[in-house]
Amino acid sequence: MKDGIYLSAKSVANALGRNWSDVASGLFAGDRTGLDQRANINDGRSVPVGRLGFELAPLPASLASWDSRNNRLAYHCLQPLMPAILDMSSRYGASRIGAIIGTSTSGIEQSEIALARRAASGEWPSDYRVDRQELGDPAALIAKAAGIEGPYYSVSTACTSGAKAFASAARLLRAGICDAVIAGGVDTLCGLTLNGFSVLDSIASERCNPFSRNRTGINIGEGGALFLLTREEAEIRLAGWGESADAHHLSAPDPEGRGARLAIEQALHAARVEATDISYLNLHGTATRLNDAMEAQVTHSMFGGELACSSTKALTGHMLGAAGSNEAAFVAMALVRGEAPPHIWDGETDPALPAIHLTDHVGERVGGRYMMSCSYAFGGNNTALILARE
Repeated sequence: MKDGIYLSAKSVANALGRNWSDVASGLFAGDRTGLDQRANINDGRSVPVGRLGFELAPLPASLASWDSRNNRLAYHCLQPLMPAILDMSSRYGASRIGAIIGTSTSGIEQSEIALARRAASGEWPSDYRVDRQELGDPAALIAKAAGIEGPYYSVSTACTSGAKAFASAARLLRAGICDAVIAGGVDTLCGLTLNGFSVLDSIASERCNPFSRNRTGINIGEGGALFLLTREEAEIRLAGWGESADAHHLSAPDPEGRGARLAIEQALHAARVEATDISYLNLHGTATRLNDAMEAQVTHSMFGGELACSSTKALTGHMLGAAGSNEAAFVAMALVRGEAPPHIWDGETDPALPAIHLTDHVGERVGGRYMMSCSYAFGGNNTALILARE
């Protein structure tokens, strides 16, 4: 990787808080109150969800035709980036700024509401627009709101979407197509996602319990995290990334983790570091039987049993298309703080899993310049990101 790519501006919002500072405070305190809220699903259960703890403001009047809850969150996350975006646009031109946004839900919730009203009244709501649920909609909204004219598109590879946006943005920078790229992921809660995972028997009735012998599945969450990636030096650098698609199964991971291993190897090679240089790993850690088993095996075989690791989904829920970008934000926070996000669980080790070092108490210090986040998705799609502190 010839040219450095840096996180020049950043934002995040999820069940832990509405901005970077609040999220960091909740993260390192191991605050699980964001999962106190529940949602009713079609199988009759009330399940925990990682819902935002604040109301999203309506879009400005000039963007009202784009309105959806997902786009409101995207716009909320865009605002902290705007000073840097405007600066880059004034120096390089709006056509040199791009946007790559990961999502898996987009505005599906608006269609669910509209369908319910049509079923009840026979008419669609007057303000309903079906294109708000299109997967490309968040990227188009961000391009419009930011006033950029470079390439923009969405990535939708389920739970790796937000992480893959980093790789796509880096390629635009490396190719000389852009001088800055807005990259990240945004997903909001909707009934389709909750009930879909329930049908797969993957939704836990109580708070998720990653890597425990008692784990029963995931909690779904919502969130957004956006970054402005540039070649201009900043505190945090995107040191390497790896991607693979093993296509083992539509929804289950390869139990041998061959695709996961390949993505990690590619990221290490791209960053020109060894496994021993990584000081912390943010695990995908969904608390499903199959994912945790695969991930523990791959992590132990590649990093041994001493690397500091944690799954943060017990604090936020699984943010799906936004998980990769939010967890990259957590890694950036950990690099600056020199501390591992805590792994919150019941402490009941699964004897069937290889031993890995879960940072299961608040305040565990970690040094080193390089940290990693891994994301694994349906269809055997795998992504690994390495961030470095300069």
